[in-house]
Formats: sequence, structure tokens, C-alpha cells
Amino acid sequence: MTPLAAKIRDLILSEGPMQFSRFMDLALYDPDFGYYRQKVHAGSDPFGRSGDFFTAEQLQPVFGRLVAAALEELTSAMGPPGNLTVVELGAGRAEMADALGRFRYVPVDVDHGEIPARFAGAVFSNEFFDALPVDVAVRDGASWREQRVGVRGDGFEFVTGPSVNEIARHYLARHARPEQQIAELHFNGVQWMRRIAERLEHGYVLTVDYGYPAREATRFPRGTLMSYRKHVASEEVLEDPGQRDITSHVPFSVLQEAGEEAGLQTVSNETMTQWLMHLGESRFEQAIAGGHALQLKTLLYGMGETFRVLVQRKQDGVSE
Repeated sequence: MTPLAAKIRDLILSEGPMQFSRFMDLALYDPDFGYYRQKVHAGSDPFGRSGDFFTAEQLQPVFGRLVAAALEELTSAMGPPGNLTVVELGAGRAEMADALGRFRYVPVDVDHGEIPARFAGAVFSNEFFDALPVDVAVRDGASWREQRVGVRGDGFEFVTGPSVNEIARHYLARHARPEQQIAELHFNGVQWMRRIAERLEHGYVLTVDYGYPAREATRFPRGTLMSYRKHVASEEVLEDPGQRDITSHVPFSVLQEAGEEAGLQTVSNETMTQWLMHLGESRFEQAIAGGHALQLKTLLYGMGETFRVLVQRKQDGVSE
């Protein structure tokens, strides 16, 4: 049993079955044994061929050039890039720093860094929201119950907990579909959207992630939780906490609504392919300068239909 598994086991035996959001938070972000912290301590990298998964940010320089071009176009009426701030959420090893170097670049991660107070510019994220801890609910007839984590032998298992609280019932009434038997509740994503809207005085929010719009929720009747290790995907998200990545597909309609309720106006919510095509061929030619056409092809076709891009705007005088 790993040190983190032992720690979680002791907590459950002492306090009872654990909400999945707490389990996921410990598995990914425990300061000593969490997945991302372990990678830092070991000097290893969870990204790329030798890691556990790829992200669009490994498709450099094309991805960085396209994002930078999009942000420069969105903010062109706000002044020169050097006078504007771009905050990257989930910056990791800051692969976008060079591409966004014309702006004042501020990297922020879940467990360190902070969004500046009252700034103008943009907030950009790529595969940030999918790694935020989520709660899980299981349908019980006409109602919902929490799906918690309990101990089974030297490992863990899902156990049915109490009825969900009023906040969760409201969330599920708005976002769950009749076909769904298990649903994730993205409260952390909602809170981050509110935080972004509060801190961004004027500018744009550009969110890139793999996920789905509300009409496609029926594709996931058993939820979307997955774990990744050495590029192998598994539904066994309770195994080896701290040793594998855990993700949940992003419900883009939830992020869009949370932003609108906090004062962000929706500009577009579309697939990555649609978003890239709107940038135009001239941007493609600039992005693939130097013989990187395969990277663009991967973005357009390999990731283009599974990833979505949400663009939101905050204007001066719009109240949160």
C-alpha cells in the first residue's frame, strides 16, 4: 500500500466513507504524496511520451502560436499586448510562456499561484477544469444519493452515501439528464468561473478542454471519470491513489452558465475544430511555419472533435 493510500485508508476508517471530491483532491494534490506533487518531487514529468498522457500544449509551437494569435485578436481593441495580462490556469511547466510572451504572462496552478486582483487582458486554460475534484452522485429512484469512497481490504470501493444536499439537488435538476445513473458535480469548476469573473476587470476568458455540451450528456449514463497511467486509460479511478491521473469530462454548458451568472458574456462555445477554422487559413500558415503541419493536423482532426473551446467576455461596468 502506498503512503497516500494508507493515509486515505486511515481517514476513512476514522471518519467514515469519504466524498469523492476529497479523495480526488488528495490523490492529485496532496502536498506530499499527490500525483502532481509526486511528479515534482521525483523530477519526472506526467506529460508527453515518457509520462502518462499528452495535452495540446505538447503540440508546440503550433498550439502556442494559434492561442497567442487568437488572444491578440480578441484583445486588439484593448491596447498593445504589453499593457495586458494573460493568466494561464493549470500552467504546469509553463510551455505557453514563450508564445504568450508579448503579454504580461502569469502562470497559476490549483495548488500554487493566484489570479491577480482586478486586471485587464485574458484568462487562458488548457485541460485545467478536467482535473478539478468533483463530487459524484448516483440515482436512487426519483432522487440522488452521494457516491462516496469506502475501504475494501487493502483498497477502496464506491459506497452509496446519504441523499445529496439541497445545493447538489439544484445542480442535478439543472444539469443531469434522465438517462444518467451516475453524474459528476463540478462545483470546483463553478467556483473557478466565479473567481475568474470577479478578478477579471475587462477582457476575455479562453477555455480549452475535452468535454461536451448539455445535449451530449446522454452519452455518459455512468459518468465520465477516468484515470491515466502510461497512456493507458482506465475506469478504475480508486486504484493506486497518487500514482495515476484522474479526470472528469468537462460539462461546458455548466461552465458557460456559471460564467454568465457571474457577469461573463458568452462569445462562442464550439468544438476545437470549429474554433480553429474560424481563425482562418492565414493563421494556419503562420502557425505551421517551419514544417509543423502534422501538429496542426493533430489539433484539427486528432483532438478537434473531442476538445471544445469556450470564449467569454467581461466588459467594464458589468457587475458580478
